[in-house]
Amino acid sequence: MRAKILIVEENENNRLLMRAVLSYHGYDIIEAANGEEAVRAAREALPALIFMGIQLPVMDGLAAVKALKLDPATQGIKTVAVTAYAMKGDRENILEAGFDGYISKPIDTRRLPAIVEDYISQP
Repeated sequence: MRAKILIVEENENNRLLMRAVLSYHGYDIIEAANGEEAVRAAREALPALIFMGIQLPVMDGLAAVKALKLDPATQGIKTVAVTAYAMKGDRENILEAGFDGYISKPIDTRRLPAIVEDYISQP
C-alpha cells in the first residue's frame, strides 16, 4: 500500500512541485491550501506524513498542528513544517509548537523523497 502524504501549502506552485516529486516516487498525495482544510483532511485520510506551511490562511500552521496533536485520531501523524523562516530560534519555536521536523524553503526536491522515508520509517 502506498503511503499517503498531506501537503498543506497556500502557494499552488509549491504544492504542484511537491506533488509532482512525491507522486513520481510512488506516494498518494492529498492537498490542502489552509490550516482548517489540513485538519479536516488529516482526520479523514489519516496520512503517514504531513508537510505544512506556517503562514497559512484561515488557520495558520501552528494552530493546525496544535489541533492535530490534541486529537487522539491524528496525534501520531508525523508533521513537518515547510517554511521560509530561517532566523535563529525559528526552528526551536516550530518544534516546540508540536511539529516533528522542519525543512526550509526553497525545498530541495532531490532530497525530498529521502526526507519522507526518514519520517515515515520512524516509529
